[in-house]
Amino acid sequence: MVCQGCGASVVDGVHFCARCGAQVVAAQPMYAAYPQPPVPTLAPRVQRNLQTLGILWCVFGAYRVIGGLMGMFFLKTFAFHNFGGFDWPFTHGMEHSWMGAMMPLIAAYIVVTAGLAVFVGYSLLTRRPWGRTFAIIVAVLTLLKPLFGTALGIYTLWVLAPSTSALEYDAIADRS
Repeated sequence: MVCQGCGASVVDGVHFCARCGAQVVAAQPMYAAYPQPPVPTLAPRVQRNLQTLGILWCVFGAYRVIGGLMGMFFLKTFAFHNFGGFDWPFTHGMEHSWMGAMMPLIAAYIVVTAGLAVFVGYSLLTRRPWGRTFAIIVAVLTLLKPLFGTALGIYTLWVLAPSTSALEYDAIADRS
C-alpha cells in the first residue's frame, strides 16, 4: 500500500504512516463503492405457472364445448335440414344414414373431452394432490388435438413433467 499523504510505501495492516503520521486507508476498487443491484429471484416453475395452466385448461374445456356444438349444428344442418333448401344435392337420402347414428357419439365425445379439460383446470387451480398426475395424463391425450390442444399439452408437460416439478407441486398441494 501507499500513503496518500506523502507517497511512502506502507506495510499492509498498518493504520498510520510511519513517515508522516497520516491515516492510511486501504484502497477500495472503484466498483465496490456502488451497491450491487439486487438479483431477481423467480418463484419455482410450478408456482409461477400453475394458476395460468389451470385457467387455460378451463378455457380449453369451454372451447371444446363451443366448437363441438358448432360442429354438431353444421353436421345436423348439412345432413338433416337440407342446408337451406330442398334442392341441396349432397343430403338426398341422408336423413336415416350413418350420420344420424354418429350424433350421440359425437355429443358424448365432446362432453367427455370438455369435462376432462375443465376437471384438470379445477384440480390445478385448487391444488389437489392428484392434480399433477391427472393433468399429465390428460395433456398426453390432448397432444393429438391440433393447434390449441397440442400447445396446451406441451405447456402442461413443460411445467409439470420434470421430477423437480413433482417436489414443487407436492410442496404447494392442498392436503386437506
